[in-house]
Amino acid sequence: MSRWLSVIGLTERGLDGLTDEARGLIDRAELIVGGERHLALVPAGKAERQTWQSPLRLTIEEILRWRGRPVVVLASGDPMWFGVGVTLARRVAQEEMLVLPQVSAFTLAAARLGWSLSDTDCFTLHGRPLDLLNGSVFPGARLLMLTDDGAAPALIARRLTELGYGASRVVALEHMDGPAEAAIENQAADWGDRQTADLNTVAVECRAEPSVAVTARTPGLPDDAFAHDGQLTKREIRAAALAKLMPLPGALLWDVGAGCGSIAIEWMRAARGARAIAIENEVERIALIETNMRTLGVPKLQIVKGKAPAALDGLAQPTAIFLGGGVSTAGLIERCWAALPSGGRLVAHAVTVESEARLAGFRAICEGELTRIAIQRAEPVGPHLAWRPLMPVTQLSAVKP
Repeated sequence: MSRWLSVIGLTERGLDGLTDEARGLIDRAELIVGGERHLALVPAGKAERQTWQSPLRLTIEEILRWRGRPVVVLASGDPMWFGVGVTLARRVAQEEMLVLPQVSAFTLAAARLGWSLSDTDCFTLHGRPLDLLNGSVFPGARLLMLTDDGAAPALIARRLTELGYGASRVVALEHMDGPAEAAIENQAADWGDRQTADLNTVAVECRAEPSVAVTARTPGLPDDAFAHDGQLTKREIRAAALAKLMPLPGALLWDVGAGCGSIAIEWMRAARGARAIAIENEVERIALIETNMRTLGVPKLQIVKGKAPAALDGLAQPTAIFLGGGVSTAGLIERCWAALPSGGRLVAHAVTVESEARLAGFRAICEGELTRIAIQRAEPVGPHLAWRPLMPVTQLSAVKP
């Protein structure tokens, strides 16, 4: 089948910024889909017009019903960079879809600011929680964010100030590449409630206050970075577990018996697009997970309330599984191992003699590696320092053949 679906990027220049090919596709279209702003840039013609419905999938389904007839979808800038082109590409075969991008808002913003785009963290807050910002700030970071509306820059500035980054430079770039283009700049702490145009991209140069506790994306955050009830995989043990789990972009972790969610949260922070499901049965601990996932910038962490192994039924297949407790539960480690695909990774911890024996017995089945981790921390004893041991942890790690 010919390429019946054309996804065309627009800038503030409207049709004047399009190639002859793109204009021809619009002229021949029988259906044109886009936001009200985009549709207003195209003169009325014979084509039927549709604006995006909520939820978005309703319009996607309508587009698919036109399969084989010429359809044009209008998008902002580059449709394949946090744009609708990505969503459509999941439903329409590559050979049936043509994408004609324009320069993206990120590229325009970097050009206006003189920034290296390859050294800038680009993401969208459009329809996404502001808590995503929490996981991206660190001293010296440069951020570019697509936003929802003219209130977003003030919300971003307020959040930066709450995080101890009130000295950060914030620039709201409005209507880029159009006659109404403008830039509004101030320090985050001084931004106040100032509104901007709804069509804006926010740039931030992160500058931390001296007292800010910096949190790196490298696994092994300080224990006090998490709200917890004492049931926490300690920093050194957590880093060792994540090294064996190997977070990768797009990979999915099951954190079984998640406690306060520290392993799942650090997994998601360690690789862009990494996903995690935290399985936890205690209501109080689920509340801790919810607090920690927002504070540490991974609001997309999925929480499943229930007791494993029953709570694992119906979950998406994981790339890796962390079993931090409950090793002695009948059938649990076998259920986790069976859920993994070829190449999937399992890491399980034990602190009791009984659970250690369980791991030792299962090692023969999975042909994994047993490691005993004993950590000692220097702590004050009167005027002196002495070594205080943490409870030793036995770790089983295995890769499924």
